[in-house]
Amino acid sequence: MRILGVSAFYHDSAAALVDGGRVVAAAQEERFSRVKGDPGYPHRAVEYCVRQSGGTTADIDRVVFYDKPFLKFERLLETYIAFAPRGFRSFAMALPLWVKEKLFQKDLLRRRLKAAAPNADWNERLLFAEHHQSHAASAFYPSPFRDAAVLTLDGVGEWATASASIGSGNSLQIISEMHFPHSLGLLYAAFTYHAGFKVNSGEYKLMGLAPYGEPKYAAAIMDNLIDVKSDGSFRLNLDYFDYCVGLKMTNDRFDGIFGCPPRADGEPISQRHMDIAASAQAVLEEVVVRLARALRAETGMRSLCMAGGVALNCVANAAILRRGGFDDIWIQPAAGDAGGALGAALAASHGLFGEPRQSLAAAPAAAVHPALPAAAGRAVIAAPPVAPDAPDAPNDHIPDAMNGAQLGPEYADAEIRRRLDAAGARYEAMGGEALVGAAAAAIAQGKAVGWFQGRMEFGPRALGNRSILADARRPDMQRVLNLKVKSRESFRPFAPSVMLEDAPGWFALDRESPYMLLTADAKPQRPGRADLPAATHVDGSARVQTVRRETNPRYHALLAAFKALTGCSAIVNTSFNVRGEPIVCEPEDAFRCFMGTEIDCLAIGNFFLRKEDQNPALLIKGYENAFEPD
Repeated sequence: MRILGVSAFYHDSAAALVDGGRVVAAAQEERFSRVKGDPGYPHRAVEYCVRQSGGTTADIDRVVFYDKPFLKFERLLETYIAFAPRGFRSFAMALPLWVKEKLFQKDLLRRRLKAAAPNADWNERLLFAEHHQSHAASAFYPSPFRDAAVLTLDGVGEWATASASIGSGNSLQIISEMHFPHSLGLLYAAFTYHAGFKVNSGEYKLMGLAPYGEPKYAAAIMDNLIDVKSDGSFRLNLDYFDYCVGLKMTNDRFDGIFGCPPRADGEPISQRHMDIAASAQAVLEEVVVRLARALRAETGMRSLCMAGGVALNCVANAAILRRGGFDDIWIQPAAGDAGGALGAALAASHGLFGEPRQSLAAAPAAAVHPALPAAAGRAVIAAPPVAPDAPDAPNDHIPDAMNGAQLGPEYADAEIRRRLDAAGARYEAMGGEALVGAAAAAIAQGKAVGWFQGRMEFGPRALGNRSILADARRPDMQRVLNLKVKSRESFRPFAPSVMLEDAPGWFALDRESPYMLLTADAKPQRPGRADLPAATHVDGSARVQTVRRETNPRYHALLAAFKALTGCSAIVNTSFNVRGEPIVCEPEDAFRCFMGTEIDCLAIGNFFLRKEDQNPALLIKGYENAFEPD
């Protein structure tokens, strides 16, 4: 069956297509519209996914929306009633939008689909999943595990803010939930707001700021803001938060704990802000570790899958791996709401229709894992399972079903040439080996290289297909990239990409980390600040991406070529964009960013561009000002 998943109308709208249980395509709408976090109906992403499937919209068997709008509206009404008359202003602002658009999303979706395929019966073909069901499905079904515990954490879906599940073969069952207004994602968002960053986009800045501080306020947070039990369950003290009733995340009582109001836009970041960030991060880690330990004890599972926006906190993920009691962990690379589109499609494909999981295609069928209770909790997805050979057998390390998150558009050389010519670019056509060599040499010379190859990544990380690459050994490279290329805050760290086979020599990492969702310390015999200063954070850790030859052969070849020149198999990898801009999608996007920043070279398909060869009239001044700061 061809199943299209859609997420939309909140933030990070996206589409994904699953065909016969195989993930065929997935992309966020922002990459096409060039509007960061675009919340609208993802019509360009849908069109791309349908094209990639080789059919038309009429050939789509089911469309699955990632949450249930009526349940969200129920939460809005019940929250207002519970806190009335406080919150009337925010309720009055939200209600017209709900009545006009969000409450009737089913009709809106049907109209969109009917416009593309008028003769299809969209009353029958259109389905709705629950928000955390979609997150859980996105985490478990593409994972390499036959059986796993599943933990989802975010701000809020309909009512749920967190869920715990058991996955076995094709069966996935939510066994417990936490509900709004008690939310770990909203707690972290409150600190994001207080630090002066944008909620729903600036949380990673708070994580990046934390290593510069000390967790001096962690005890005060635990004493006043959140009551955490030994199993990780918690309640927030709503006296300190305004997100239920107002237009802000926090209030004066919250500010009083830290002795300062929220940081204003443009205000310098002080040591106090750094300490508050460190404290928020420490509390987050403590809660998620307790949740993981409790889930391990309850389910007996050896492996853990994660999704939801909180799962993008790679420092907390590493803490779970170290202290959470699980042998292995797999995190959905598109862990936020965009990944909900994929999860919704997978929930229908595997859970509703029983199609085989791609990563378990070679696994023998057996009875359902006995750790999966027949009647415990709320059954969400249940289908004929594909379970392990023996209940206590460890999960095989089968490659996951995400294709390295390379699920977006790609462009043939002829198309790239046509578009470069139309843009007035000057380039040199090269064979693959020559292009890899030219890029590796440029990086070794201290140049920043735009790297545009293959299919665009799905999720917030650039993983070697839409990346800006640089020499991680150069002490000044972090400053150069932040200020002259990315136009963003100087404290923001960069991640290293390293050949999988060489990773243990550089980092205290005993497993793959293909999606930049785990941190690891630099090895003591290779002090990170000495060897890879541009890709190692102030605390000596790095958000590592391991690159497997089989998954991304050209990017791996580049790392190998750089190693041959320098003896170093790790380079800086950051997303191909400036702050506030979506990652580049099309060749024109890459050329504009190249001409509007201090990127020195651009390797796009089998074409190599040097800045000094370009027509000076095409340089774009003030390029970074075209995008609203994130």
